Parts: sequence; C-alpha cells; structure tokens
Amino acid sequence: MREIVFDTETTGFEPGEGHRIVEIGCVELMDHFPTGNTLQFYLNPERDVPIESQRVHGLSAEFLSDKPIFAAVAEEFLAFIGDAPLVIHNAAFDIKFINAELARVGKNPIPLARSIDTIEIAKRKFPGARYSLDELCKRFSVDLSARTKHGALLDAQLTAEIYLELVGGRQKGFMLAPEEIAAAEIVVRAARQRPARLPSRATAAELEAHAAFVAAELGAEALWKKISA
Repeated sequence: MREIVFDTETTGFEPGEGHRIVEIGCVELMDHFPTGNTLQFYLNPERDVPIESQRVHGLSAEFLSDKPIFAAVAEEFLAFIGDAPLVIHNAAFDIKFINAELARVGKNPIPLARSIDTIEIAKRKFPGARYSLDELCKRFSVDLSARTKHGALLDAQLTAEIYLELVGGRQKGFMLAPEEIAAAEIVVRAARQRPARLPSRATAAELEAHAAFVAAELGAEALWKKISA
C-alpha cells in the first residue's frame, strides 16, 4: 500500500485572498514504512511574503525569487503523488491550497476524501487532548530538535512518524522485507543424536502389561506394527 505524507508552507491562510504556496514537501510510505523517497520544492509565490508568515517558516520573497513557479513543477508533483492517499496534518488547509494552485494551471482538484487527516485520527484516539504537530511529537517522543521553524518537508517527515504511531504501523519497520529474508544467511544444523539409546525406565512387569493391553485392544491395528511390517 503506497501513501504520500504531504505538507505545504504558504504566504498566508486563505488562497481566496491571494495567498500562495511557497514550499511543498512529500514523503513516500509503502505498507506504513518510509521508503526514503521524498519530494520537495521551494516555490516563487509571485507575490510578497508577509512578515508574519516569514516568522513561521523563514522563507522570504528574496529567497524565493529565483525558485520555480508552481506551473513549472505541477506535472512532477502530480506524477510523484500518483493516485496514492495523502496523509496530511490538518488536511483541509493543505488541500484547499494545492487545489487553488492546480486550478491556476488547469488541473483537476484533489478530493478532500482522498486525504487521511492525522488530526482526525488523534481526536478519535485522544479525546480532549491537544492535536498540534508539536504536541503529538511530544506525546510520542518524536525528536523535534531540527524544527526551529516550520518546513514542508521536515513537517511531512514528522507527520509520517506521528501517523505511524497513531495507526500502530511503526513496529512494521522491525520486520524483514521478503527480499531481505531471501538474502539472509540460512544456517542449517544437523540434529544432535545421542551416542547410545537411554535404557527404558519401564519395569518388566509394566512392559508385559503394556503388550497385553495392545494385543487385547489394538492387535494387528497398532500403527507401529503396520510401519514395522
């Protein structure tokens, strides 16, 4: 099962007010395990970046001025996500922004139903708790030391860890993949044999009684008699 953990950074909160995406980050999961395959773009939003947003993600208009516009990376982005479900922290926010960008380049929108929202999963598992990415990372002891500011790829990687904790899939990483099993060295050892059989602990009377029982109850139908014959 292929899933894409997806995150964006933007110039503001509402694409309807002219705000744009400035960074896209994607992390690929296969059977609830990170493959190491990622995708990241910094994007020129073709507008200013308000100082309030810069304080969140640290991306200035000057830094983004020589980056590609969304139209230049749209096909690569769509090819990377394919038809996989999108795992997103606060899905409604990122979906509305990516759909606004897709609409600008004449592409079909991504249905919200295609997304898996880690906030909604957390709400079901921990009613009444706090659901920010930072709070969930603290709950699951996920390392936040690299997160001095928000970043789409970094946040997608953190979301992937949180998602795997929420669905109980993180443990799957301890299982060997089929190709790893095939490549593993298999050591076959012969069973150890005693140099001489141990003497029977049954007395002569017990052996005689057993033989009489077998003859009376099973006779020639005794399985070991058939095998020896």
